[in-house]
Amino acid sequence: MLFSLFYSMQVNKNDLIIYMKISVWVEAARLRTLPASLIPVLVGSSLAWSHGLFHLPATITALLCAILIQIATNFANDYFDYRHGADTADRVGFARASSSGEIPPKTMLSAALTTFFMAFLLGLYLVYHAGWPILAIGLLSIASGILYTGGPLPLAYNGLGDLFVFLFFGLAAVMGTYYVNALQWSPDALWAAIAIGSLSTMILVANNYRDVHTDRRANKRTLVVLLGEQFGRWQFLLLAVVAFAVPPHFYFRESYELVILLPMILLIPAFFLILRFWKEDRKENFNTILIRTAQFMTAFGVLFSLGIVLSN
Repeated sequence: MLFSLFYSMQVNKNDLIIYMKISVWVEAARLRTLPASLIPVLVGSSLAWSHGLFHLPATITALLCAILIQIATNFANDYFDYRHGADTADRVGFARASSSGEIPPKTMLSAALTTFFMAFLLGLYLVYHAGWPILAIGLLSIASGILYTGGPLPLAYNGLGDLFVFLFFGLAAVMGTYYVNALQWSPDALWAAIAIGSLSTMILVANNYRDVHTDRRANKRTLVVLLGEQFGRWQFLLLAVVAFAVPPHFYFRESYELVILLPMILLIPAFFLILRFWKEDRKENFNTILIRTAQFMTAFGVLFSLGIVLSN
């Protein structure tokens, strides 16, 4: 009986260790940032649906590739920010696995490269289905995910992170998703991509605004570091304005039904989010603002997609 009790305690201890390890990996994947990969696919496929060109296998594959590239990029950022000394003990953001020692840096790098490779393998179906343009988009997305914080000229360390997010989590993601469904390009997808790219960039701006002091010490030259916190506040506001300008364009210029204006019900929540961004002085409170911004993007994307589908 004593042996049985001892064995059960050992199993429970091992289970706890496994659970804790899994939780560390889940945190390293930064699931709170996944709207930046999920919403573009939702909007792009909704447009394809409204145009009668929806292709379910391509949409599912595009969604899986987007998630894998997002997670792989987060793993790579965790590793390279550690190497650059950007994730120090005094950072106010969420804990990073490499810098905290919870995951060995080499293991994190291996996880990033493996996840990128998984995205590449899945993407081969999209290349087979939709052709070489998707291969170019996929390879550029993977390369940029690595070069965002890695390589000799890291994008995020040289003021190019915002452009990267707008291009790849906006234009490439939405238009690429539409293309793998419809096998053609669409001006509507471009306009939708501008809205989604702006929302994705808002998440990055909240992140960079929170980390401005530690980024400056680590010589991580984000736009907020280069141009100042006042610029970051205006950037956050203007990106929201651009996103909200797109549904009216669909209604007045592209002849979509009134339901396309569904995202406009978020104007009041967006006002209070922007007001808090402008008024908040404590950088540690920007963890909550970052989460709220991701939630705002999710709500906007879901309502926009619903409006697109119902307009049909």
